Amino acid sequence: MTDAVPPSIAAWFAGRGWRVRRHQAEMLGADRANEHALLVASTGAGKTLAGFLPTLADAAEGPVEGLHTLYISPLKALAVDIQRNLRAPIEEIGLDLTVETRTGDTPSDRKARQRARPPNILLTTPESLSLLLSHADSFTLFAELKRVVIDEVHAFATQKRGDLLALSLARLQRIAPAMRRAALSATVADADGYRAWLAPYGDIDSVRLVLGEKGADPDIDILLPLGRVPWAGHSGRYAAPQVMELIAANRTTLVFCNTRSLAELIFQDLWKANDAGLPIGIHHGSLAVEARRKVEAAMARGDLRALVATASLDLGVDWGDIDCVVQMGAPKGSSRLLQRIGRANHRLDEPSRAILVPGNRFEYLEAQAALDAVEADERDPDIFRPGGLDVLAQHIMAMACAAPFAEAELLDEARSALPYSALTAEAFARIVDFIRDGGYALKSYDRFRRLAPDGTGEGNDRRWRVSHPRFVTQHRMNAGIIVDAATLDVRFKNGRKLGTVEEFFAASLSPGDTFFFSGLSLEVERIKDTDLIVRATTRPARIPTYVGARMPLSTNLAARVRELLYDRAQWARFPEDVREWLSVQSERSVLPEPGQLLVETFPREGRHYMVAYSFEGWNAHQSLGMLLTKRMETRGLKPLGFVSNDYALACYGLEPVTDPAALFSKDILREEFTDWVQQSALLKRAFREVSVIGGLVERQHPGRRKTGKQVTFSTDLIYDVLRKYEPGHVLLEAAWHDARARLTDVGRLGDLLDRAADTMLHVELERVSPLAVPVLVLIGRETVATGTADDALIAEAEALIAEAMAM
Repeated sequence: MTDAVPPSIAAWFAGRGWRVRRHQAEMLGADRANEHALLVASTGAGKTLAGFLPTLADAAEGPVEGLHTLYISPLKALAVDIQRNLRAPIEEIGLDLTVETRTGDTPSDRKARQRARPPNILLTTPESLSLLLSHADSFTLFAELKRVVIDEVHAFATQKRGDLLALSLARLQRIAPAMRRAALSATVADADGYRAWLAPYGDIDSVRLVLGEKGADPDIDILLPLGRVPWAGHSGRYAAPQVMELIAANRTTLVFCNTRSLAELIFQDLWKANDAGLPIGIHHGSLAVEARRKVEAAMARGDLRALVATASLDLGVDWGDIDCVVQMGAPKGSSRLLQRIGRANHRLDEPSRAILVPGNRFEYLEAQAALDAVEADERDPDIFRPGGLDVLAQHIMAMACAAPFAEAELLDEARSALPYSALTAEAFARIVDFIRDGGYALKSYDRFRRLAPDGTGEGNDRRWRVSHPRFVTQHRMNAGIIVDAATLDVRFKNGRKLGTVEEFFAASLSPGDTFFFSGLSLEVERIKDTDLIVRATTRPARIPTYVGARMPLSTNLAARVRELLYDRAQWARFPEDVREWLSVQSERSVLPEPGQLLVETFPREGRHYMVAYSFEGWNAHQSLGMLLTKRMETRGLKPLGFVSNDYALACYGLEPVTDPAALFSKDILREEFTDWVQQSALLKRAFREVSVIGGLVERQHPGRRKTGKQVTFSTDLIYDVLRKYEPGHVLLEAAWHDARARLTDVGRLGDLLDRAADTMLHVELERVSPLAVPVLVLIGRETVATGTADDALIAEAEALIAEAMAM
């Protein structure tokens, strides 16, 4: 198969001391056979080179004219990194190929030039591709397109950005019918699911599955604290001095955190322990583009000894000199852990080294479960779902901006994308009608009339055009799938931007307040429009908090944690204090069997507690806590509140719960859940997002940018009107679907309630159990910040632990 590799490329491989790997040659073979291809290969296996090899081979065999290959990545940084790394083979082989990036950061003059004189290889994101397709010249720009390469396909295929990309691929295939599709990933559980997603019309047989050569097994350890494994917390901050020792012992270390807030905290903790003054950086999505690029360049040069990062660097960025990855807190999933481990070493034949720093005792079990899952080559499940109606609305408007369309033709094109393969003509027509005039309740307002008839067709033969050129401008300014929380720009007085903080956090600040951001202690001078003006200070500061669901504990790791709890033969692998914790629990109460729902009830200091060990993740537990306390209220149990972590949910009140099974009955999803979602801010928040994606509400207007408050006010007003006058509106339907499926983990709630009736084990105790301590110590911590109250909470936790562990 390597015979198909052109001699000049084969010579370049040999000159570097490399060989053309089997999966790289197979990707070339698939392309030559006019097949689409999915490559699943370990990090460091040369996936990116495999994806581009057919393009390089075409250039080696003859001149390449116009736009030949599109490369699509989920991250702007990844596109920039790939451009840098592609230059080496192109220049060293002597190929006549031009390569450029096009993202939201690309200057407007370069964007205009790229449409007129495109490069041979264009590196872009799903959103930027959709914008390119909204131009009339897209039909000529992509007419000769030969290939599309989708990198890190697992990161977005099953989400709304994947819906948008699938629709864009359908349009590209219509413009260039011979175009071949290739997708790359290191962490795919359901390869056939991704093959179907990649294929036109879901024709799985048209996509060749290419499996990469297996690399060296990763070298993963769990860091143990110098003292005891903590009872609570999820950050691993206690280990900052030990992590600093790891940084000093390695050339370059990546320190991953699960949230932006934790990244800022860990960065500060590491600096306090950094007696040698080693260069350390920080990288997360709220920092200014310039700050991120500066840090990325410093890492590429080898100037930093460590970089504290979030999911902003989970994917693909290739810094070969990283020799250790540290995960602060539990990884929450085996696929995510493998992805992050893969950032170390980046060489297939040498093991990647990683250290896990669990935040508490349950997280120690989770870290061990993650190690076992990696060793068993187990991935987190991939859940494919029908495409979002709000995304479809945005895509239809983009296609209308490019040219008038026939409804039946565009429906068939949309159906060729797997997420929309089951789309009915009626549902499609509802979306078109919404774009036409906003719907029954809004059609009297001109600003919602974005489409007008183009011809005299009836039914599915209807033809449409954009009703006014201003709507084309409006679409291009506001298109996009990622709807961030409302933010303010953090700036120095001289105008230099450090990044953004969310509006709700900024609203809690007054002049003179201080907060940590971008590794600096900053003092607020004033808030002006959408800018938060600051200056550097040495005063103590707090950390910005960010809205957004926490990373959920994956179902496969939850199942493995349950096995570890119950199987005493596994306990020999645990530290002594973790073994003692489980042993006392088994004597004083029970350790739940895998699949069993253990519910403990006990009194303490005038309150009555109910703790359910459901292992369904924090997001699901938060929703369930709201539902249970509502049901407890209606049944006269006088609930006072609830707390949860990834493993357990604790409700507490003034009356004892004697029949928990009645509280966990399945009808809670039909009754309390529906009522709660409709009455809470949850549905309004979901409606805001689908309204922005669907184009009903503008984020930006020519000459001005709306503040988050203005966007929220607009969507809340429209939401109230639609709820009253058009409750069946297509965007209300989309918002309801989002609120159920994404914001509340309702699927996991349903699974939990399905098994509760048959598997619940209710244990009545006289006092708190050891297993309950990690969740109960959270009471009070989510609202109390610092000072003497915090000291009181620590004392309370110590008393709780002593009570639980007393035999």
